[in-house]
Amino acid sequence: MADVPKKPSAPRTPLAWLDARWTPRPETVRRAALLALVMSVVIVITGGAVRLTGSGLGCDTWPRCTEDSYVTTPEMGLHGVIEFGNRMLTYVLSAAVGFFIAAARCAAPRRRSLTRLGWAQFWVVLSNAVLGGITVLTGLNPWVVAGHFLLATLLITVTTVAWLRSKEGDGPPRPLVGVPVRRVVLGLTVVTAALIVAGTAVTGSGKHAGDNSREIVRMPFDWEAVTRVHAVLAWIVVVGALAVLVGLRLVDAPPGPRARARDLVIVLFAQGAVGYVQYALEEPPLLVGIHMLGSTLTWIATVRLLLSLRERGAAPGGGSGGDDATLPAPTPAPQDEAAAAPGTGPADRPTAASGSTARD
Repeated sequence: MADVPKKPSAPRTPLAWLDARWTPRPETVRRAALLALVMSVVIVITGGAVRLTGSGLGCDTWPRCTEDSYVTTPEMGLHGVIEFGNRMLTYVLSAAVGFFIAAARCAAPRRRSLTRLGWAQFWVVLSNAVLGGITVLTGLNPWVVAGHFLLATLLITVTTVAWLRSKEGDGPPRPLVGVPVRRVVLGLTVVTAALIVAGTAVTGSGKHAGDNSREIVRMPFDWEAVTRVHAVLAWIVVVGALAVLVGLRLVDAPPGPRARARDLVIVLFAQGAVGYVQYALEEPPLLVGIHMLGSTLTWIATVRLLLSLRERGAAPGGGSGGDDATLPAPTPAPQDEAAAAPGTGPADRPTAASGSTARD
Protein backbone atom coordinates (compact mmCIF):
# COMPACT_ATOMS: atom_id res chain seq x y z
CA MET A 1 0.00 0.00 0.00
CA ALA A 2 1.30 3.42 -0.88
CA ASP A 3 2.45 5.71 1.87
CA VAL A 4 -0.33 7.95 3.18
CA PRO A 5 0.76 11.46 4.16
CA LYS A 6 -0.32 12.85 7.47
CA LYS A 7 -3.61 14.73 7.51
CA PRO A 8 -4.50 17.23 10.20
CA SER A 9 -7.38 15.92 12.27
CA ALA A 10 -8.91 16.45 15.68
CA PRO A 11 -7.16 14.17 18.21
CA ARG A 12 -9.50 11.36 19.28
CA THR A 13 -7.02 8.96 20.87
CA PRO A 14 -3.71 9.38 22.72
CA LEU A 15 -1.85 8.29 19.58
CA ALA A 16 -3.74 10.82 17.48
CA TRP A 17 -2.94 13.51 20.06
CA LEU A 18 0.75 12.57 19.91
CA ASP A 19 0.63 12.39 16.12
CA ALA A 20 -0.50 16.02 15.99
CA ARG A 21 2.51 17.12 18.04
CA TRP A 22 5.39 14.81 17.14
CA THR A 23 6.86 13.72 13.82
CA PRO A 24 9.80 11.37 14.42
CA ARG A 25 12.63 11.15 11.95
CA PRO A 26 13.01 7.89 9.98
CA GLU A 27 16.14 7.16 12.04
CA THR A 28 14.01 7.32 15.19
CA VAL A 29 11.56 4.79 13.78
CA ARG A 30 14.41 2.43 12.89
CA ARG A 31 15.97 2.78 16.35
CA ALA A 32 12.60 2.12 17.97
CA ALA A 33 12.23 -1.03 15.88
CA LEU A 34 15.73 -2.16 16.87
CA LEU A 35 15.02 -1.47 20.55
CA ALA A 36 11.91 -3.67 20.41
CA LEU A 37 13.98 -6.45 18.82
CA VAL A 38 16.74 -6.18 21.44
CA MET A 39 14.20 -6.31 24.27
CA SER A 40 12.49 -9.34 22.73
CA VAL A 41 15.85 -11.14 22.89
CA VAL A 42 16.55 -9.91 26.43
CA ILE A 43 13.22 -11.23 27.70
CA VAL A 44 14.05 -14.67 26.31
CA ILE A 45 17.43 -14.68 28.05
CA THR A 46 16.04 -13.52 31.39
CA GLY A 47 13.26 -16.08 31.09
CA GLY A 48 15.93 -18.71 30.58
CA ALA A 49 17.73 -17.43 33.68
CA VAL A 50 14.52 -17.93 35.67
CA ARG A 51 14.35 -21.52 34.52
CA LEU A 52 18.03 -22.33 34.91
CA THR A 53 18.27 -20.94 38.44
CA GLY A 54 15.25 -22.96 39.54
CA SER A 55 13.23 -19.78 40.09
CA GLY A 56 10.25 -20.65 37.92
CA LEU A 57 7.94 -20.78 40.93
CA GLY A 58 9.74 -18.06 42.89
CA CYS A 59 6.44 -16.20 42.63
CA ASP A 60 4.10 -19.14 43.01
CA THR A 61 0.94 -17.57 41.63
CA TRP A 62 -0.16 -15.07 38.98
CA PRO A 63 -0.89 -12.21 38.46
CA ARG A 64 0.15 -11.76 42.12
CA CYS A 65 3.51 -12.91 43.43
CA THR A 66 1.89 -14.54 46.46
CA GLU A 67 -1.72 -14.90 47.55
CA ASP A 68 -1.40 -11.66 49.54
CA SER A 69 1.15 -9.60 47.60
CA TYR A 70 1.74 -8.36 44.07
CA VAL A 71 5.48 -8.03 44.77
CA THR A 72 8.12 -10.37 46.11
CA THR A 73 8.60 -10.72 49.85
CA PRO A 74 11.82 -11.28 51.87
CA GLU A 75 10.70 -14.83 52.72
CA MET A 76 10.79 -15.75 49.02
CA GLY A 77 14.54 -15.15 48.84
CA LEU A 78 16.61 -14.86 45.67
CA HIS A 79 14.30 -17.08 43.61
CA GLY A 80 11.43 -14.69 44.20
CA VAL A 81 13.58 -11.71 43.19
CA ILE A 82 14.64 -13.43 39.94
CA GLU A 83 11.12 -14.44 38.95
CA PHE A 84 9.63 -11.07 39.91
CA GLY A 85 12.42 -9.26 38.08
CA ASN A 86 11.62 -11.16 34.89
CA ARG A 87 7.96 -10.19 35.27
CA MET A 88 8.93 -6.55 35.61
CA LEU A 89 11.03 -6.74 32.44
CA THR A 90 7.81 -7.51 30.59
CA TYR A 91 6.81 -3.91 31.26
CA VAL A 92 10.12 -2.70 29.81
CA LEU A 93 9.48 -4.83 26.73
CA SER A 94 5.95 -3.42 26.50
CA ALA A 95 7.35 0.11 26.70
CA ALA A 96 9.79 -0.64 23.85
CA VAL A 97 6.97 -2.04 21.72
CA GLY A 98 4.79 0.94 22.60
CA PHE A 99 7.58 3.31 21.59
CA PHE A 100 7.81 1.61 18.19
CA ILE A 101 4.03 1.74 17.71
CA ALA A 102 4.00 5.45 18.53
CA ALA A 103 6.99 6.20 16.28
CA ALA A 104 5.50 4.26 13.37
CA ARG A 105 2.09 5.90 13.89
CA CYS A 106 3.45 9.45 14.04
CA ALA A 107 6.00 9.20 11.23
CA ALA A 108 5.50 11.10 7.99
CA PRO A 109 4.73 9.80 5.49
CA ARG A 110 2.67 7.32 7.47
CA ARG A 111 3.60 3.70 6.81
CA ARG A 112 0.71 1.44 7.69
CA SER A 113 2.85 -1.64 7.15
CA LEU A 114 5.03 -0.66 10.13
CA THR A 115 2.04 0.29 12.27
CA ARG A 116 0.50 -3.14 11.70
CA LEU A 117 3.77 -4.83 12.64
CA GLY A 118 3.88 -2.76 15.82
CA TRP A 119 0.39 -3.81 16.86
CA ALA A 120 1.24 -7.42 16.01
CA GLN A 121 4.10 -7.14 18.53
CA PHE A 122 1.68 -5.80 21.12
CA TRP A 123 -0.72 -8.72 20.77
CA VAL A 124 2.10 -11.28 20.91
CA VAL A 125 3.49 -9.68 24.08
CA LEU A 126 0.03 -9.65 25.66
CA SER A 127 -0.62 -13.28 24.71
CA ASN A 128 2.74 -14.41 26.04
CA ALA A 129 2.24 -12.54 29.31
CA VAL A 130 -0.99 -14.50 29.82
CA LEU A 131 0.71 -17.75 28.82
CA GLY A 132 3.54 -16.97 31.23
CA GLY A 133 0.97 -16.72 34.00
CA ILE A 134 -0.49 -20.05 32.93
CA THR A 135 2.95 -21.68 33.19
CA VAL A 136 3.05 -20.67 36.86
CA LEU A 137 -0.54 -21.69 37.56
CA THR A 138 0.09 -25.12 35.97
CA GLY A 139 3.23 -25.70 38.02
CA LEU A 140 5.62 -25.26 35.06
CA ASN A 141 3.91 -27.75 32.78
CA PRO A 142 6.62 -28.46 30.18
CA TRP A 143 4.25 -28.19 27.22
CA VAL A 144 3.07 -24.77 28.36
CA VAL A 145 6.66 -23.69 29.00
CA ALA A 146 7.58 -24.78 25.46
CA GLY A 147 4.66 -22.78 24.08
CA HIS A 148 5.83 -19.78 26.12
CA PHE A 149 9.26 -19.99 24.46
CA LEU A 150 7.80 -20.46 20.97
CA LEU A 151 5.58 -17.41 21.40
CA ALA A 152 8.70 -15.48 22.43
CA THR A 153 10.31 -16.70 19.21
CA LEU A 154 7.27 -15.45 17.29
CA LEU A 155 7.81 -12.05 18.91
CA ILE A 156 11.44 -12.10 17.78
CA THR A 157 10.22 -12.91 14.27
CA VAL A 158 7.83 -9.96 14.18
CA THR A 159 10.32 -7.51 15.71
CA THR A 160 13.02 -8.64 13.27
CA VAL A 161 10.69 -8.16 10.30
CA ALA A 162 9.67 -4.73 11.62
CA TRP A 163 13.31 -3.69 12.03
CA LEU A 164 14.18 -4.81 8.50
CA ARG A 165 11.05 -3.24 7.00
CA SER A 166 11.84 0.08 8.72
CA LYS A 167 15.01 0.25 6.64
CA GLU A 168 13.32 -0.21 3.28
CA GLY A 169 10.42 1.22 1.29
CA ASP A 170 6.93 -0.08 0.69
CA GLY A 171 7.22 -0.80 -3.01
CA PRO A 172 6.37 -4.23 -4.39
CA PRO A 173 9.07 -6.78 -3.54
CA ARG A 174 11.56 -7.39 -6.34
CA PRO A 175 13.51 -10.68 -6.15
CA LEU A 176 17.28 -10.42 -6.17
CA VAL A 177 17.90 -14.12 -6.86
CA GLY A 178 16.24 -16.86 -8.88
CA VAL A 179 13.39 -19.12 -7.85
CA PRO A 180 15.60 -22.17 -7.02
CA VAL A 181 17.64 -20.19 -4.50
CA ARG A 182 14.52 -18.70 -2.92
CA ARG A 183 13.00 -22.17 -2.54
CA VAL A 184 16.14 -23.54 -0.91
CA VAL A 185 16.26 -20.65 1.57
CA LEU A 186 12.56 -21.09 2.34
CA GLY A 187 13.17 -24.79 2.99
CA LEU A 188 16.14 -23.89 5.18
CA THR A 189 13.90 -21.53 7.17
CA VAL A 190 11.35 -24.30 7.74
CA VAL A 191 14.01 -26.74 8.93
CA THR A 192 15.47 -24.08 11.23
CA ALA A 193 12.02 -23.60 12.75
CA ALA A 194 11.80 -27.37 13.27
CA LEU A 195 15.23 -27.26 14.92
CA ILE A 196 13.99 -24.65 17.41
CA VAL A 197 10.88 -26.72 18.18
CA ALA A 198 13.05 -29.79 18.72
CA GLY A 199 15.18 -27.71 21.09
CA THR A 200 12.14 -27.15 23.31
CA ALA A 201 11.70 -30.92 23.49
CA VAL A 202 15.33 -31.34 24.55
CA THR A 203 14.91 -28.77 27.30
CA GLY A 204 11.44 -30.01 28.26
CA SER A 205 12.70 -33.56 28.80
CA GLY A 206 16.03 -32.51 30.38
CA LYS A 207 16.98 -31.84 33.95
CA HIS A 208 16.31 -28.09 34.05
CA ALA A 209 12.67 -28.21 35.13
CA GLY A 210 12.60 -24.62 36.36
CA ASP A 211 12.21 -25.28 40.09
CA ASN A 212 14.50 -27.33 42.30
CA SER A 213 12.28 -27.41 45.38
CA ARG A 214 9.61 -29.75 44.05
CA GLU A 215 9.01 -32.48 41.49
CA ILE A 216 8.15 -30.98 38.10
CA VAL A 217 6.56 -33.08 35.35
CA ARG A 218 8.83 -33.48 32.31
CA MET A 219 8.07 -34.27 28.67
CA PRO A 220 7.82 -38.06 28.14
CA PHE A 221 10.78 -38.29 25.77
CA ASP A 222 14.11 -40.05 26.08
CA TRP A 223 16.52 -37.16 26.47
CA GLU A 224 19.34 -38.89 24.58
CA ALA A 225 17.08 -39.71 21.62
CA VAL A 226 15.57 -36.23 21.42
CA THR A 227 19.04 -34.69 21.63
CA ARG A 228 20.19 -36.82 18.68
CA VAL A 229 17.19 -35.69 16.62
CA HIS A 230 18.03 -32.10 17.52
CA ALA A 231 21.64 -32.65 16.45
CA VAL A 232 20.60 -34.19 13.10
CA LEU A 233 18.37 -31.21 12.36
CA ALA A 234 21.22 -28.88 13.33
CA TRP A 235 23.55 -30.54 10.85
CA ILE A 236 20.89 -30.32 8.12
CA VAL A 237 20.61 -26.59 8.79
CA VAL A 238 24.40 -26.14 8.75
CA VAL A 239 24.80 -28.03 5.47
CA GLY A 240 21.86 -26.14 3.98
CA ALA A 241 23.31 -22.78 5.02
CA LEU A 242 26.68 -23.68 3.50
CA ALA A 243 24.95 -24.76 0.28
CA VAL A 244 23.06 -21.47 0.15
CA LEU A 245 26.28 -19.51 0.72
CA VAL A 246 28.06 -21.35 -2.09
CA GLY A 247 25.04 -21.12 -4.37
CA LEU A 248 24.74 -17.37 -3.90
CA ARG A 249 28.36 -16.95 -4.88
CA LEU A 250 27.96 -19.17 -7.93
CA VAL A 251 24.99 -17.19 -9.24
CA ASP A 252 26.78 -13.91 -8.46
CA ALA A 253 24.04 -12.74 -6.11
CA PRO A 254 24.17 -9.18 -4.72
CA PRO A 255 26.40 -8.62 -1.67
CA GLY A 256 23.42 -8.29 0.70
CA PRO A 257 22.15 -11.89 0.47
CA ARG A 258 25.71 -13.25 0.47
CA ALA A 259 26.53 -11.34 3.65
CA ARG A 260 23.36 -12.59 5.37
CA ALA A 261 24.19 -16.20 4.40
CA ARG A 262 27.70 -15.77 5.76
CA ASP A 263 26.33 -14.37 9.02
CA LEU A 264 24.02 -17.35 9.41
CA VAL A 265 26.88 -19.81 8.87
CA ILE A 266 29.00 -18.07 11.51
CA VAL A 267 26.17 -18.11 14.05
CA LEU A 268 25.42 -21.76 13.32
CA PHE A 269 29.01 -22.90 13.87
CA ALA A 270 29.21 -20.98 17.14
CA GLN A 271 25.86 -22.38 18.25
CA GLY A 272 26.90 -25.91 17.30
CA ALA A 273 30.12 -25.65 19.29
CA VAL A 274 28.22 -24.49 22.38
CA GLY A 275 25.67 -27.27 21.90
CA TYR A 276 28.23 -30.07 21.78
CA VAL A 277 30.15 -28.74 24.79
CA GLN A 278 26.84 -28.38 26.65
CA TYR A 279 25.98 -32.00 25.84
CA ALA A 280 29.40 -33.30 26.88
CA LEU A 281 29.22 -31.45 30.22
CA GLU A 282 25.63 -32.60 30.87
CA GLU A 283 23.86 -29.25 30.51
CA PRO A 284 25.60 -26.78 32.84
CA PRO A 285 23.20 -23.85 33.34
CA LEU A 286 25.52 -21.16 31.98
CA LEU A 287 26.06 -22.99 28.69
CA VAL A 288 22.35 -23.72 28.37
CA GLY A 289 21.69 -19.99 28.75
CA ILE A 290 24.29 -19.17 26.08
CA HIS A 291 22.70 -21.80 23.85
CA MET A 292 19.32 -20.09 24.29
CA LEU A 293 20.88 -16.80 23.22
CA GLY A 294 22.35 -18.62 20.23
CA SER A 295 18.90 -19.92 19.36
CA THR A 296 17.52 -16.39 19.13
CA LEU A 297 20.50 -15.20 17.07
CA THR A 298 20.17 -18.19 14.74
CA TRP A 299 16.53 -17.40 14.09
CA ILE A 300 17.22 -13.69 13.56
CA ALA A 301 19.99 -14.53 11.09
CA THR A 302 17.64 -16.91 9.25
CA VAL A 303 14.88 -14.30 8.94
CA ARG A 304 17.41 -11.72 7.74
CA LEU A 305 18.63 -14.13 5.07
CA LEU A 306 15.10 -14.88 3.91
CA LEU A 307 14.15 -11.21 3.59
CA SER A 308 17.45 -10.25 1.97
CA LEU A 309 16.45 -12.17 -1.17
CA ARG A 310 14.18 -9.30 -2.26
CA GLU A 311 14.19 -5.53 -2.10
CA ARG A 312 11.49 -2.87 -1.87
CA GLY A 313 13.48 0.24 -2.69
CA ALA A 314 14.78 2.96 -0.40
CA ALA A 315 12.95 3.82 2.81
CA PRO A 316 11.37 7.26 3.17
CA GLY A 317 13.91 9.73 4.50
CA GLY A 318 17.01 8.04 3.14
CA GLY A 319 16.88 4.47 4.39
CA SER A 320 19.17 1.74 3.17
CA GLY A 321 16.58 0.07 0.93
CA GLY A 322 16.69 -3.19 2.83
CA ASP A 323 19.04 -5.12 5.07
CA ASP A 324 22.23 -3.82 3.44
CA ALA A 325 21.14 -5.21 0.10
CA THR A 326 23.18 -3.95 -2.82
CA LEU A 327 21.76 -4.33 -6.28
CA PRO A 328 23.87 -4.82 -9.39
CA ALA A 329 24.80 -1.60 -11.10
CA PRO A 330 22.64 -0.84 -14.16
CA THR A 331 24.16 -1.45 -17.56
CA PRO A 332 25.28 1.88 -19.05
CA ALA A 333 23.56 3.04 -22.21
CA PRO A 334 25.54 2.80 -25.46
CA GLN A 335 27.27 5.97 -26.61
CA ASP A 336 25.53 5.93 -29.98
CA GLU A 337 21.83 6.06 -29.11
CA ALA A 338 20.94 5.76 -32.76
CA ALA A 339 22.50 2.29 -32.79
CA ALA A 340 20.26 1.08 -30.00
CA ALA A 341 17.39 -1.17 -30.93
CA PRO A 342 13.90 0.35 -30.95
CA GLY A 343 12.35 0.34 -27.48
CA THR A 344 15.70 0.28 -25.69
CA GLY A 345 16.41 4.00 -25.48
CA PRO A 346 17.31 5.78 -22.25
CA ALA A 347 13.67 6.16 -21.21
CA ASP A 348 13.12 2.41 -21.41
CA ARG A 349 16.17 1.17 -19.54
CA PRO A 350 16.21 0.46 -15.79
CA THR A 351 18.10 3.16 -13.96
CA ALA A 352 19.26 3.67 -10.41
CA ALA A 353 16.10 5.66 -9.76
CA SER A 354 13.87 2.84 -10.93
CA GLY A 355 14.91 0.20 -8.46
CA SER A 356 18.64 0.15 -7.83
CA THR A 357 18.79 2.65 -4.98
CA ALA A 358 19.13 -0.03 -2.35
CA ARG A 359 21.84 1.75 -0.44
CA ASP A 360 22.39 5.07 1.29
